[in-house]
Amino acid sequence: MKITVIGTGYVGLVTGTCLAEVGNDVLCLDLDPKKIETLKAGGIPIYEPGLEDMVQRNVAAGRLHFTTDIEESVAFGQIQFIAVGTPPDEDGSADLQYVVAAARNIGRHMDDYKLVVDKSTVPVGTADKVRAALAEELARRGAAIEFNVASNPEFLKEGAAVEDFMKPDRIVIGTDSERATQLLRQLYAPFQRNHERLRVMDVRSAELTKYAANAMLATRISFMNELAVLAEKLGADIEQVRHGIGSDPRIGYDFLYAGCGYGGSCFPKDVQALRRTGQENGVPLRVLDAVEEANDAQKQILVNKLVARFGNDLEGRRFAMWGLAFKPNTDDMREAPSRTMLDALWAMGASVSAYDPAAMDETRRIYGERADLQLVDSPMDALKGADALLIVTEWKVFRSPNFDTLKSLLKAPLIFDGRNLYEPRAMREMGFDYFPIGRP
Repeated sequence: MKITVIGTGYVGLVTGTCLAEVGNDVLCLDLDPKKIETLKAGGIPIYEPGLEDMVQRNVAAGRLHFTTDIEESVAFGQIQFIAVGTPPDEDGSADLQYVVAAARNIGRHMDDYKLVVDKSTVPVGTADKVRAALAEELARRGAAIEFNVASNPEFLKEGAAVEDFMKPDRIVIGTDSERATQLLRQLYAPFQRNHERLRVMDVRSAELTKYAANAMLATRISFMNELAVLAEKLGADIEQVRHGIGSDPRIGYDFLYAGCGYGGSCFPKDVQALRRTGQENGVPLRVLDAVEEANDAQKQILVNKLVARFGNDLEGRRFAMWGLAFKPNTDDMREAPSRTMLDALWAMGASVSAYDPAAMDETRRIYGERADLQLVDSPMDALKGADALLIVTEWKVFRSPNFDTLKSLLKAPLIFDGRNLYEPRAMREMGFDYFPIGRP
C-alpha cells in the first residue's frame, strides 16, 4: 500500500518506518529541511532503540522516502496519516493548528480518494474539525472528491516504540466508513496474524480511548506515589505493598512502582487536555485534578528529603545526579522530574554534576553552558567530591554499580534514590545513608 505520513516526530517516524518494514511504500513529510536531510542521510532526530537501523534498512530498500514537498506528499498515498505535534495551549487544551493545517493541505491538493487518519493524540471532536477543513478546501476548489476521516490513536511507549508498533496489544480504529475500515484492516493485517487485535469503534470513542488510557496509567502512578509518602510516615514498605496488591489479578503489577513522579510528552499533556475537555463540557474530572497535583508534589520529594538533611542553604554544595531523561531508553526531557529538581537545587545555591546515557545533548540544548551544571562522561565521574547522589531515572546501567567505588568518590556515603533501585537493608549493611521512596 502507498502511505503518506505527515510529521516525522516521534509518532510519525515510528509509524512510517514500521509500515515500511512490512512492505508498504511510505513517504514521510516534514517542513523542516534539516530534519529531512538528516533522515535521507540515514540519521534520526530522536533516540529510540532499534529505530535508526530500521530507517536505514527501509531507505536502502526503497520503501521509505522523505520530502518537504506538500503537493508530492498528498499525491503519494491513498492513506494520509496526520502525525504532527499537538502541544498544550496555555489553558491546557491541545493546540490543533498543525492538525488542521495538515488537513487543509490535503484538501488543497488531493485529486482522488483519500483516507485521512488522525494519528496524533487529539481531543474528542478533532475528526470533525479535520473533516470540515477538508470539505471547506474542496468546496473552495469546486472539487467533488470523496474522502474519509478516521482516528487511529497510537499506544507507543518511548524506549519500546518499535516493538510496541510491530507487536501491538491492540489497534484502535475509529470510523463510520466501511471503506475506511477495510483499508485499515488491510494495512494492519501483517501486525495481527496470531489473533485479532483490531478494535473498531466510532470516531469519538477512539479519540477518547487514547486520553483515557494515559490518564488511567498516570492515575496508578500518582496513587502509588501518594501511598509511598504515607508508607514512610507509617513505617511500612511500599515495595511490600506493591507485591501485595499487584498479586490481585484485578489490579496487576504494571505502573505500580513508586518514584519521583512521571514526565514525558504524553502523560502530563494528556491529563491536562482531558481535564480541559471535561471543564469545557461541564464535567469536572476531580480524580485527574488530584493526579496532576500529586505528581507535581512528587517531583519535589527528593529535594525535600535532601533539604531535611542539609537545610535550605545549599550554597557551595554539589550533588551528583544519575538520570536526566524522564524515563530510560529515551533522550526525552519534556516534563522530566530532573528538570524540577535542577531548578530547585540551583535556586538554593547548589551545583550539579550529572550523567545520563542518552539525554546529555538534550540537556545541553535546554540549559546551554552554565557554571552550576557539569555534564560528565560516566556515572562515576558525576560522584567525584559530591555531597550526595540523587538517582532520578532508572537506567539499567545504574542498577549494579561498584558500591565500594561509589562510596569512595562521594564526600559522604549518602544516596537519595528516586527510583528504589536498591534494597535498603543491603545499603545499610554497606554503610550507606540511603533514602528511597516509601521504604524504611
